[in-house]
Amino acid sequence: MRSAKVTRNTLETRISVELNLDGNGQASFDTGLPFLDHMLDQIARHGLLDLNIVAKGDLHIDAHHTVEDLGITLGQAFNQAIGDKKGLTRYGHAYVPLDEALSRVVLDISGRPGLVFNCEFVRSSIGSFDVDLFHEFFQGFVNHALITLHIDNLAGSNAHHQAETIFKAFGRALRMALAADPRMAGMMPSTKGCL
Repeated sequence: MRSAKVTRNTLETRISVELNLDGNGQASFDTGLPFLDHMLDQIARHGLLDLNIVAKGDLHIDAHHTVEDLGITLGQAFNQAIGDKKGLTRYGHAYVPLDEALSRVVLDISGRPGLVFNCEFVRSSIGSFDVDLFHEFFQGFVNHALITLHIDNLAGSNAHHQAETIFKAFGRALRMALAADPRMAGMMPSTKGCL
């Protein structure tokens, strides 16, 4: 199984992530941020990843440190679990609608961190959750997972729907990229010979 357990402790946060890339979508979350838990569940369910996260952060200040550090720790777990990348499909993409909202996510398990995040949320917060923090989450993730990630929200008039389509599409794109390509068995999916 491609799995990892990573713990990251700083003066601002204490985060533990358990990840199984070959799971079936089983998940549990305790971050102190219910809307973020809901979004993380979309990654697990649509990516068919088993994911358990416990995060304790300085939420009395705000959610920034917790969300960013969670992205970092999840990225570290992903990078560890992915292994040598031989036989991977490598690229993944998904379009996901939810009522009036539509998002596209395209990614490359490239060994090179990069994020292009094109999303103009119709509100600055969803409940008490600051939508600016989604960018921080994904930036932390790509920096430590070492993937290239393009996220585009193409339509939406409801911020909750916009966010949910992004996270569902991210899970679906991960699922595609992580799948084994039988024609690439034992081979590196790169003309360079390494990723």
